[in-house]
Amino acid sequence: MTVLEHTRAPQTEAGRRRSPLGSRWTPYLFLAPAALFIAIFQGVPLAQQVFLSFTKTSLLNPTNSTWVGLENYAHIFGDDDFRRTLLITLVYVVVCVVGSVGSGLLVALLLNRGFRGRGVARALVTVPWAAPAIAVALIATWMLNPQYGIVNRFLDAVGLGVAGGAILDSQTYALPAILVTTTWQLFPLASVVLLSALQGVPKDLTEAATMDGAGRWWTFRAVTWQVIKPTVGLLALLMTIWSIRRFELIWLMTKGGPVGSTETLVIDLYAQAFDSKQLGTAAAIGMVGVVISLIVIAGSRFVARAAEKENTR
Repeated sequence: MTVLEHTRAPQTEAGRRRSPLGSRWTPYLFLAPAALFIAIFQGVPLAQQVFLSFTKTSLLNPTNSTWVGLENYAHIFGDDDFRRTLLITLVYVVVCVVGSVGSGLLVALLLNRGFRGRGVARALVTVPWAAPAIAVALIATWMLNPQYGIVNRFLDAVGLGVAGGAILDSQTYALPAILVTTTWQLFPLASVVLLSALQGVPKDLTEAATMDGAGRWWTFRAVTWQVIKPTVGLLALLMTIWSIRRFELIWLMTKGGPVGSTETLVIDLYAQAFDSKQLGTAAAIGMVGVVISLIVIAGSRFVARAAEKENTR
């Protein structure tokens, strides 16, 4: 018995050494296709955009580029309209993230409670997210139509009507209308994700907090929030990046107007590239968006690590 064990052990170890799945390079082997895909279809276009942002290139003759260094960046940051575009983008991102995540959390808390028809309600709440953005934009535009839109008729009925009913043609009301539409489309995703996180909250902890005399608010703050906080942070990060790059809904509803009151970075990028025919300037605007996204990601990682260190103390 001992002799057999002694003779089999080296064969087993040799077999493990020959197996490619036991190598330390195995994880990299599985990651290689995805890394190659990202390098080709994301890395190469990004490198081209970086180069293009330092050149003066026209859409009418894209092969003829003139190196201008930081001239495109100096031009856009010296433009008052671009600084206004940055401000509008900031307002759009903050309101979309806070509105969608906040309303999604409220809906998730309601759907997490037991009531008759809860399954149907959970299914219906996903409808806005499942609808294509183009369809959402067209329906919202029809609802806001100054002649036959249901929104204007309702506002007129309650005495809050806009003069002429031209909500999307108003510098004051166009951006709020887009923000409401965007939040309506995004909150179902937040509610579904947060509902999943709420179902992972240990019931024994909430029951213990209730037995200790904690009310609903303190139970949510001390127990529920601590469990779902990482999910909320990740969701807010994704919503921020998506809001920075959102194009189709804004373009279809207002095309950045009126008078640039709803013009975000991506709308300005499109206008520079295809209206003004300045690819170099458009690439510089795109790089500003990339840098902002990287700053947001780095900031979220810093906050997450600080929170982890605080929890471990």
